[in-house]
Amino acid sequence: MDFCSATNSPFDCLLFDLDDTLYPLSTGIAVACKRNIEDFLVEKFGFSKEKASTARIELFKSYGSTLAGLRALGYDIDADDYHSFVHGRLPYDAIKPDPQLRNLIKSIVQRKLIFTNSDRTHAIKVLKRLGLLDCFEQIISFETINPNLPNSTRPDEFPVVLKPSTEAIKTAIIVANVDPCRTLFLDDNPRNIAAGKSMGLSTVLVGKQEKSDGADYVVENVNYLPKAVPELWVGGSDGEDQRIARTRSEIDAVLAATAVGA
Repeated sequence: MDFCSATNSPFDCLLFDLDDTLYPLSTGIAVACKRNIEDFLVEKFGFSKEKASTARIELFKSYGSTLAGLRALGYDIDADDYHSFVHGRLPYDAIKPDPQLRNLIKSIVQRKLIFTNSDRTHAIKVLKRLGLLDCFEQIISFETINPNLPNSTRPDEFPVVLKPSTEAIKTAIIVANVDPCRTLFLDDNPRNIAAGKSMGLSTVLVGKQEKSDGADYVVENVNYLPKAVPELWVGGSDGEDQRIARTRSEIDAVLAATAVGA
């Protein structure tokens, strides 16, 4: 469903995914997270290593995450305990400060929020490692889109809500108090991008070379954003482009810095 009739509207808010979007997949965090999930299944439920690997993959495909799948199947798992186990063992030292990205994000004057499926504690740790914690107005996290989960009396009472469900996207839009037609959503997952587009968001697929279904833009690295979406630094009014608190020289400086760091 296309909620927006005007496709050239200037953006006034950006929703950034976190993992594998603000830092590259090559850090190894995703691989470590998958390993921790499998260790969780082995240690908490007695799965064999082979069964744990298969279960993780199948639960992700069917339910969007291992946690969501296990709870839907009746396993009584506390989300905080799960996140503590899976994220608490991650090699956060692999995530390095990114002053180039910090300068880029600081150059964007529109509202900027994090929208992640991860828990808030993990999000804060990652943003601190990147040197970006003070760059975002708000963190929309697992807890934000699953406010009723702590009150559940049985595992399947409140299904876990995560991207790419439209319910998660809708919740983020409401919590952020944004007009989806004027909001840019950045994510590394093509399914999340398609879901965001279906809810009226403009979309940037990060970490890929080619656009996926629903992607308006694509960048191999989030630092390439100025080249892909230069309209972030200019706004439209009555058909005429106007500057948004940034001179052309400032924008060119950001572009130059990105090219040097590529």
